[in-house]
Amino acid sequence: MEYIRDLFITPSVTQSIVLLTMVVSLGLWAGEHLRIKKFSLGITWILFVGILLASLGVTIDPQVARFAKDFGLILFVYSIGLQVGPSFSPFGKSGLRLNLLSMAIVLLGCACTIGLHYLTGIDMSTMAGIMSGAVMNTPSLGAVQQAASDILGHVPSDIAMGYAMAYPLSIVGLILSFEVIRFLFRVNLTKEDDRLREENISDDEPICIDVRLSIQRTISLRELHNLCPVDHMLVSRVTRTDGTDELVTPDTLFHPNDVVRIVSDRRHQNQLEVLGEITHYGFRGRERSAHLISRRVVVTRTECNGKRLSSFDIRHRYHATITRINRAGVELLATPDLVLQLGDRIMVVGDRDDVQHVADIFGNELRRLDLPNLMPIFFGIFLGVLLGSLPVMIPGMNQPFKLGLAGGSLIVALLIGRFGPYYNMVTFATTSANMMLRQVGLTLFLAAVGLSVGDSFVPTIMNGGYMWIVYGFLITMIPLVVIGCIAYKGMKINYFKVIGLLTGAMTGAPALGYAQSLSPHNDQASVTYATVYPLTMFLRVMAGQLLVVIFCS
Repeated sequence: MEYIRDLFITPSVTQSIVLLTMVVSLGLWAGEHLRIKKFSLGITWILFVGILLASLGVTIDPQVARFAKDFGLILFVYSIGLQVGPSFSPFGKSGLRLNLLSMAIVLLGCACTIGLHYLTGIDMSTMAGIMSGAVMNTPSLGAVQQAASDILGHVPSDIAMGYAMAYPLSIVGLILSFEVIRFLFRVNLTKEDDRLREENISDDEPICIDVRLSIQRTISLRELHNLCPVDHMLVSRVTRTDGTDELVTPDTLFHPNDVVRIVSDRRHQNQLEVLGEITHYGFRGRERSAHLISRRVVVTRTECNGKRLSSFDIRHRYHATITRINRAGVELLATPDLVLQLGDRIMVVGDRDDVQHVADIFGNELRRLDLPNLMPIFFGIFLGVLLGSLPVMIPGMNQPFKLGLAGGSLIVALLIGRFGPYYNMVTFATTSANMMLRQVGLTLFLAAVGLSVGDSFVPTIMNGGYMWIVYGFLITMIPLVVIGCIAYKGMKINYFKVIGLLTGAMTGAPALGYAQSLSPHNDQASVTYATVYPLTMFLRVMAGQLLVVIFCS
């Protein structure tokens, strides 16, 4: 019996590990099996299992709990930043409007939080915790707790309690906002899907166009480019009048009625009509030629990471053509100044032997990608902790502002993911490896938080904490419905984009599945979610901290 008591009750490192792993295991089981129809709290069950055990008198070593909470949070936010970093461009042409709307949702949520703070008299640290739960943002909870610790000298348990109270109903509120907008404006999903098809979703999308030349004489490749001065235009091959295909090189000559295959941006497709009759749009699955083939080649050699495409001189050296590049599911035009990253999937066109030579240059050994590259992870975390701990004095504030562990790690991860390849830093990680790192961090954080604050759960409920559920629901619903109505009715944004915007602005992964179920014939909800998620995640982490620093210092 003494052995059992030491293992489960007596605080120690071993006991802490046993408790953390047990809480995580039970929470994951609950997330898979405890559902209401299709909805579940998922991984958040870990937090509630930890609270339940702590309320029953189970204790954990405070130092171990603090380490698990802080390091778990760092792993979680850093893996997010590293994954979205390569495509992080919140104010690009396509994402500017959507990200401004997500910023408006964050600001309106902060305004609701401040208003409830003055109306109810609840201290701002607790309200910030409620807000973190209301927007389903766990990193924000960690940032709020750290800011409160820096200012108050301790972490009030009410912060985590507020998060736990507000979180469950926030999922309901997010899904309810979809239906409110749908009901108010009588949205027809079929018509919205048809309207989406008619929209020009991305002018920067690469498109393959076959043009029958209407020229009257034989011309060179340079002359062909002069006839149609499009910046982003790649002539990949030519089909002669006798039906034979040739790969285009700098020495290729073009004759009247030849059909040339051009890869360019969608916005330039009308300009290509000056060359002749357009006979085909889009990408063909296979090259219809006896000797020309197209093949996807994966960049797996670290020597290629961070190098410009022009430095390989593929056309001259290997008589092949690179037409487009797929990076994290996004098609990119193969411009000469494009910087390659490990994991890029390159479309190569040419003779079979030439394509094989190109594949050897870039590696194309998928097993290399399975090996984890840990250096940018731990070095980035080191820099993130340094940045997050750096005090910044803001005029009018008694306490210096800090980005915190979550904010510093997120910023460094975004920067390394975005610009690391430019400095020959390998930042690629497989999706499964990144998700493993993310989930391990999140589970450790939730388990440590639940075990640390669970003993005050029941007293909080008895002292009026149940009203925090209502406050959290208001913080969830008001910004979503207001901005959602403005986006759909006022700005004429497609409904599927709107629900993706609302989900991304709430960093609400648990509700993304429901948003996708409303758009089974397109993935616009997921695309919009990914567009606004990185910036929103950063703003959520910063917003909670700032509220605590401004109102509690």
